[in-house]
Amino acid sequence: MKTIRSLAVACSLLAFVGGSGLADPVPTTAPPVAGFEKMKSLVGEWTGKSRDGKPVTISYALVSSGSALMEKIGMPHESDMVTLYHPDGDSLMMTHYCAAHNQPRMRAGTVLPESRRIVFDFVDATNLASPDAGHMHRLEVTFEDRDRIVQEWTWREKGKEKIEIFTLERRK
Repeated sequence: MKTIRSLAVACSLLAFVGGSGLADPVPTTAPPVAGFEKMKSLVGEWTGKSRDGKPVTISYALVSSGSALMEKIGMPHESDMVTLYHPDGDSLMMTHYCAAHNQPRMRAGTVLPESRRIVFDFVDATNLASPDAGHMHRLEVTFEDRDRIVQEWTWREKGKEKIEIFTLERRK
């Protein structure tokens, strides 16, 4: 009986240590998501202008072992903002870490490999004071060609929308 109890304790310890995640995580391979594959083509540095002529710089980098794309937006005299794009099952999601101190999440509609445009629509947000509080509500990314994109951001506040457009070129 004592031997059986000792064996049970030893097996429990082995199971605990073996399954505790002490080893590096092994990435699983999910089927590719067309929208995410298209967004990954943006990796690098981009420069351009807003609709009113203000300069803007955007950088894209793959992070977390290639499972997410990080976008960093910079404009003179304004706080930098970060957006993370990532697959969620067979769809594409994004979370925008806004200078307005909220974090809207958006989901892209269906994206085919040949699509030139990806449209993200508001799902929800963290740290949003009320549904009427100002937040990014929509993003359209249009791929003009390999080195030129247009971003159209829609800001919603108190039921009214304002659109900001960035026209960008890949820095060579």
